[in-house]
Amino acid sequence: MAPPTDDLEPVDADVAELRNLLRHQASTVTVVTAPGPPLAGFTATSFSAVSLRPPVVSFCVDTGSSSWPTMAAARHVGVHLLAHDQHQLARTFATSGINRFAAPTRWQPGPEGVPVLADALAWLLCRVIDRVRVGSHAIVLAEPELLRSAGTGSPLLYHRGRYTGLPAAHVPG
Repeated sequence: MAPPTDDLEPVDADVAELRNLLRHQASTVTVVTAPGPPLAGFTATSFSAVSLRPPVVSFCVDTGSSSWPTMAAARHVGVHLLAHDQHQLARTFATSGINRFAAPTRWQPGPEGVPVLADALAWLLCRVIDRVRVGSHAIVLAEPELLRSAGTGSPLLYHRGRYTGLPAAHVPG
């Protein structure tokens, strides 16, 4: 391996240092929902495509969270990619100890009883195919069955501990 080209010394990859390093990664902000009782939902920045053939996506959930019992039993979940102006919705679903589905959250029951959030940039209805527990979290693997995409708009991103977005893109006409 070639030596680093800067003067920075490597440090041990402990929890604090890893968290600090991961702040450099910009992530799309998603809210994952599941039917109840009780209804469950949480903000996640761990959403990822795993495979296109067959279609499989993943997200991670803290097994100590209030959402975990419902997520652990859910056969279907909703994954909502938030639009750049939905930072308050992201904060709501990241806050513990509140009813995240109460006003001003706008939602309606969707297919399989999954709560579908209004005005998301895109959403997927997914059938859960596996849950893999790793440390304090579970990786949920799910197969998209239905999806809806706005077709335009900019995503909400999480970077360096704050919500941000991208400048509006000019599409040549």
